[in-house]
Amino acid sequence: MRGSEFADLRAFATIVAQGNFARAAAQLSVSPSALSQTIRGLEARLGVRLLNRTTRSVSVTDAGSRLYGRLKSVLEELEAAVADVNDLRERPAGTLRLTSSRVGAERFLAPILGQFHRAYPDIVLDTTVDDVVRDIVAEGYDAGIRLGEMISDDMVAIKLGGNLRQVAVASPDYLARHGAPRHPRDLLDHACINWRWTETGRIYHWEFQEPGGDWFSVAVKGPIIVTDRSMVLAAALQGVGIALWLEDRILPYVQDGRLVPLLEEWSGSFPGFFLCYPKQRHTPLPLRVFTDFMRATYAADYAPSTSLSVSIVAHSE
Repeated sequence: MRGSEFADLRAFATIVAQGNFARAAAQLSVSPSALSQTIRGLEARLGVRLLNRTTRSVSVTDAGSRLYGRLKSVLEELEAAVADVNDLRERPAGTLRLTSSRVGAERFLAPILGQFHRAYPDIVLDTTVDDVVRDIVAEGYDAGIRLGEMISDDMVAIKLGGNLRQVAVASPDYLARHGAPRHPRDLLDHACINWRWTETGRIYHWEFQEPGGDWFSVAVKGPIIVTDRSMVLAAALQGVGIALWLEDRILPYVQDGRLVPLLEEWSGSFPGFFLCYPKQRHTPLPLRVFTDFMRATYAADYAPSTSLSVSIVAHSE
């Protein structure tokens, strides 16, 4: 087999794995038009159509599915063999494709970028930051940072930091006009600031925990729906309504009196963020050193405050 034929087959397999030409082209560092031409040439040489494609979608033909089924394991073996050789390098090198939520990236990626780059200057961190829960394997990522409840069983998960807690808050002005809820279900009679999942379009249902008991959710309503959590706090600070957000994010505003915590006895803690990656026979060296670095940096767990009032007292002292 000529080198160009192998490259064409790898390009085809990448398109099938990524699900579209744009993502595959980005992974292969070529233009979508060049990739399309490659596939047309491959189909012409084989004499069969491998992909059905329109301007919006790509699907695999029966012949393409059979070819991909044979190619997938062969390419994985070849990549593992190359990774074994790369492990012999004195300095780890390569590109790591990472996906992370905005909060996860802000908490765990942004603080270590300089230190990691100085330790491993030949590793490129190609990072997608948004609030879409992406399929790490199907979309060709090496690892992701996400909440524990969103990690599938076929992933290796490394805990980053400790548990989290969400607390409802409102401005003193709002509470003076509308009063404070005494139970989470009282929120149904209040103006609440909603957050929408980017990928599904569904509005997040606020989650609470019975004191020492089960979790339950409340589908609140209000005058504002956003996809950016920073706008949730902005609206609450302006007296629009009640917001629900992470304890450490609201603490500075509680401390300066601009927000008041509500329903704290119903605000249970939950598993926080994890670095996760697919289980595999061979973990590439760049991924291995990255996971070791993150584990060493964020290994120490910390316990969340039992209440915001405790945090305020400790801060004032």
